[in-house]
Amino acid sequence: MKRSLRHPFRNPNHYLRPKRTKSATSKAPRQPKLRQNRFSVGAVFEATDSSESRPGLRVRVVGLVVVGMFGLLGLRLWTIQVLQAPSAVQAVAANQIRVVAVDPTRGLILDRDGNPLVNNVVTEQITLSRVTAQQEPDVVGRLAAVIGQTTAQLDDTLNDPKYSPYEPVPVLSDAPLATVLYLQEHADEFPGVSTTETTQRNYPQTEPTGPFPGGYPAAQTLGYVGSVSSSQLTSLAGQGYQPGDQIGESGLESQYESYLRGTPGQQELEVDSKGEVAGVLKTVPATPGDNLVTNIDTQLQEEADSALASQIAYVRKTPDPVGHKSRPAPDGAVVVMDSQTGAVLAASSFPSYNPDVWVGGISDADYAAIQSSGAQNNYVIDGQYPPGSTFKLTTATSALQTGLISPSTTFDDTGSYTAKNCTGPDCTLKDDVGDSPAGYINVATALTVSSDAFFYWIGDQYWSNRVQYGNTPIQTTAAQYGYGAPTGIDLPDEASGRVDSQAVRVKLHDEDPTAFPYDTWYTGDNMELAFGQGGTIITPIQEAVAYATFANGGTRYAPQVAAAVTDQSGKVVKRFTPVVTGKIGYTPAQYQVLMQGFQGVITTGTGAGAFGKSWEDQPGSFPLAGKTGTASVDGEEPTSWFVGFGGPNPTTQYVVVCVINQGGYGADAAAPVVRNIYNYLAAHPVGPPVIPPPAQAIQATQPVPPPTSTTTSTTTSTTVARGH
Repeated sequence: MKRSLRHPFRNPNHYLRPKRTKSATSKAPRQPKLRQNRFSVGAVFEATDSSESRPGLRVRVVGLVVVGMFGLLGLRLWTIQVLQAPSAVQAVAANQIRVVAVDPTRGLILDRDGNPLVNNVVTEQITLSRVTAQQEPDVVGRLAAVIGQTTAQLDDTLNDPKYSPYEPVPVLSDAPLATVLYLQEHADEFPGVSTTETTQRNYPQTEPTGPFPGGYPAAQTLGYVGSVSSSQLTSLAGQGYQPGDQIGESGLESQYESYLRGTPGQQELEVDSKGEVAGVLKTVPATPGDNLVTNIDTQLQEEADSALASQIAYVRKTPDPVGHKSRPAPDGAVVVMDSQTGAVLAASSFPSYNPDVWVGGISDADYAAIQSSGAQNNYVIDGQYPPGSTFKLTTATSALQTGLISPSTTFDDTGSYTAKNCTGPDCTLKDDVGDSPAGYINVATALTVSSDAFFYWIGDQYWSNRVQYGNTPIQTTAAQYGYGAPTGIDLPDEASGRVDSQAVRVKLHDEDPTAFPYDTWYTGDNMELAFGQGGTIITPIQEAVAYATFANGGTRYAPQVAAAVTDQSGKVVKRFTPVVTGKIGYTPAQYQVLMQGFQGVITTGTGAGAFGKSWEDQPGSFPLAGKTGTASVDGEEPTSWFVGFGGPNPTTQYVVVCVINQGGYGADAAAPVVRNIYNYLAAHPVGPPVIPPPAQAIQATQPVPPPTSTTTSTTTSTTVARGH
């Protein structure tokens, strides 16, 4: 029995194939043999299927498939409705709710008595909806005409990405009342236009009068605020800043941004399909910023500003009394500091500006004017000038500490000095023009009369004996006084200055061979360093720190503008205490001989023309010491310096520093500024800061009365002209 094609693999149902019958006819001629196909289509279709029919099984299979499909569908529905429901709700809400930040009111900046140097005022702001402007573009032109702008200007503001797309765009800050009333009365003509109250920075103190109006007390120290930039948003990611937020850009506004800013609030806005705000769902109020109490005395600050500006006007129109050349005096600075704590009582930088120009956005013209004049620079901390003879404090201290000289060592000042083991014309250095030979002098007299030859000699002695004293004894002492490095003042962008040396020259030459072609160091370089010339440059704040360190007996403090931070209720959040950054030691004999020299500057020396007997007769006068400085620069008028220090008692000691770039001799240009400031201090001693400040001072609307003393610019006698 053989298997059929219907069931080719072992099946119990077998079908017999019929037997073949031989034909009775005669045998046919032999043909090519062909194999017959055993598959019969007819047999397949005609054969009877004897298998058992099973419709129930098929129904069950189909049912299971259907049930499985419904199960998967149910599982998917459960996943969407249960597991994914929170995210779905959030996604739907995101299409309807937008969260925007609520700006906090910025904290105030106060003087040491609580008087506001920077506060806030409530102003009217005009805003325009972006969506409405797109739907009704004619409103842009009408609004531009009312607020005094061009359509292009208004379009630029609307397209500025710094503003949130879900809030109206501010198009005019501090809007005039007449403009606000007109828009409110004609609201139908200005769809999408709103007026709202907002706060902005205000500067309540009186602008200085005199030859250079338009400034503001301690402008560069206070700094200004502006809209946060895209780069700042990136660097401050995670701190909650949003496009259009205000941020401190310079000065104290930048340094203490984290305190002054406050904590932003939030508003949940309901937004329709067109992107327009339909309502406010929830508001979390903002927390106002803290107030910053500074060490600045406003009246003293105004006196310093006025004295500096008036003196610069004087030297610009008065030729140098020695060289009879004009003095451009492009910039200058004044620092008043408490030598016992490092507190900065006043800091003036010239030229200056009023930070009010940044309120609401500075114009291109105003910004160009400030940049071109250099008014934005804070010359107190970033002006770098050669120190001239004021650097003799460092050289004299070094020579005494190392034993190169003693308090009684004398030197014959003949008006010039020739370096040892040196031949040729460049080996002899002369005293400044107008100086007379001082004869035999010790270090105290050398400081009093500002003898250059004495310090040439010290520079030569050090270099000739460098095996014993090393290559950098003067530079080492300079570092102890704080020269050549940031002082740590609580203001951004402080310059480092530099103290000249061979290592410094090599570094500068490697960085810029064209600007610094020499990387060598010879005897003459050491002699120039010793009296404050050559490649040494310092900042006014470094000068103040150095002399404050000497005045208090050897403790170097970081200058501190801020005194405390208080919250809006008056609670002290943080109090800033004096920070010691270094020490320098003297024996009593060393200190006494140096102090004797600096006191002589005021009474009989290079500063006597500005002080002298007239200071002793000043009501309220107190012991003073000081040092003149005149730093020559090739092709320019000298830089003028004067440093004074002293006070009414051991616990109240003022250091006053003045520098006038290309102002001429220190005794002629800078000394009168310092004298005027001491005149004021004699009549108005500075008291301790009031912490917490009284509410009536914080809320005062009237500026602090200007100083009662008068600032005068005085010429100097021929005796003073030699001071340098």
